[in-house]
Amino acid sequence: MTLPFRKDLDKYKDLDEDEILGKLSEEELKQLETVLDDLDPDNALLPAGFRQKDQTAKKASGPFDRERLLAYLEKQALEHKDREDYVPFTREKKGKIFIPKQKPVQSFTEEKFSLDPELEEALTSATDTELGDLAAILGMSNLITNNQFCDVVGSSNGIDKDSFSNIVKGEKMLPVFDEPPNPTNVEETLQRIKDNDPRLVEVNLNNIKNIPIPTLKEFAKALETNTHVKNFSLAATRSNDPVAVALADMLKVNTKLKSLNIESNFITGVGILALVDALKDNETLTEIKIDNQRQQLGTIAEVEIAKMLEENTKILKFGYHFTQQGPRARAAAAITKNNDLVRKRRVEGDN
Repeated sequence: MTLPFRKDLDKYKDLDEDEILGKLSEEELKQLETVLDDLDPDNALLPAGFRQKDQTAKKASGPFDRERLLAYLEKQALEHKDREDYVPFTREKKGKIFIPKQKPVQSFTEEKFSLDPELEEALTSATDTELGDLAAILGMSNLITNNQFCDVVGSSNGIDKDSFSNIVKGEKMLPVFDEPPNPTNVEETLQRIKDNDPRLVEVNLNNIKNIPIPTLKEFAKALETNTHVKNFSLAATRSNDPVAVALADMLKVNTKLKSLNIESNFITGVGILALVDALKDNETLTEIKIDNQRQQLGTIAEVEIAKMLEENTKILKFGYHFTQQGPRARAAAAITKNNDLVRKRRVEGDN
């Protein structure tokens, strides 16, 4: 099927553009170049008026008047004959009329029962207080008030009336206060590490977020020659990869550190790989925690961690949540094996 506007284009199929351009004079060619520079019919970002030359031959009839234009368009619309419907509209209703189903009404019939003459006479002659006592004994608490129920049941058991209440009250929320700031003096602790203070066995810098990165690197450098610090923790201190690399250099020469905690920091897979490479030759560290970093370490880092744990038999605790099943299983098996070796040495030493 040929579209209507394509019928007018068929006569231009056999035209030779080169022949037409060859017949143009120099002035016409320059004029054509000027028009092509200013206009671009294929550029959809230009307004329609800028894509082609203005070909309007009619002169402007006057300034733009919006109200006059709207009146003219409304007049044209009213004069234009509407298209006839192929199927005339009728008010005939077709199809089945929807009738909602009637739900059955439940009817309750009163059950008639008869009591013994003695019971019926006793209930008829009973006072309201006696009837309340009877309802409380039978457990019909909805027939009596809380005060009546307390008078019957609670009086003998020593229960106060305030214990019977229809209002459900929530538990009182206890305030949860923020943890106190870390009291560790950073500068004093750093100097004690450099002086190799024998009384300083554990260094805790957790949650101190204003420690500069160069200062954290100085801690790692000072631990290279320290022989007394056993536990070093700097969780949530905004440590990054340069700090991790400095700690890796420290682990290559330190022979006294037992535990290292660098959780909740900004260390990426690059810094973790540096630590893993240093732990392959470290024989003193038994516990290390590296979980909850700002971004995931990646599969490559997890595989290297599992490989290191299989080679290093001294690490007994490793704090990290693996995202891949393979490295997780290998790491769990390696930690179990290392703990079994320690248990065997202990049993052999006892014997």
